[in-house]
Amino acid sequence: MCCYGDVAKFGLIENHMHRTTLANLSLRTRPGNRRQGWLLAGGRYTKVALGRAGIKANKREGDGATPTGRYRLVRVWWRPDRLRRPRTLLPVRPITRLDGWCEDPSDRRYNRAIGVSPGRPGDRLWRSDALYDLIIEIDHNKLPRVSGRGSAVFVHVARPELAPTAGCISMPVKTLRQLLARLGRKTTITIHC
Repeated sequence: MCCYGDVAKFGLIENHMHRTTLANLSLRTRPGNRRQGWLLAGGRYTKVALGRAGIKANKREGDGATPTGRYRLVRVWWRPDRLRRPRTLLPVRPITRLDGWCEDPSDRRYNRAIGVSPGRPGDRLWRSDALYDLIIEIDHNKLPRVSGRGSAVFVHVARPELAPTAGCISMPVKTLRQLLARLGRKTTITIHC
């Protein structure tokens, strides 16, 4: 496994509750497989799935790429009918049947959480598969929000065998739950080309 620099800069910070949280997560493409990556969290590497087009600096809506950059972790969404509330210091919101995400670049609500009525378009957060049972919302393309620069880029539950995503980062649910317990409001994720 290659070295990704000084692990100390991805160390720990203390929060007001005296729980130790991670300051930064760092993500790079896995050598030889652009659809998977290594996530460095607290000195430990975890294999994750990436977008089918790998990591790109110039993210566009629908391109299948995971965007480069440094992002804040906004909140956690979870399916309360399938999982118990996750342990985390991030804000947590239960997913309902009407929760969705706007992926239409022409819509003024682009790249935002929306209510989705049955039969209406939008990325539904309440899914029949387990991919969105746990979601970490990141602040990709939020301020400023630019039409067509990508929407619904999350950290979520992986498909079997870490199959590629549409641009998100994914990992097994057990790994994601363990990671969430070490994340807080000041944790960031840096995605490198």
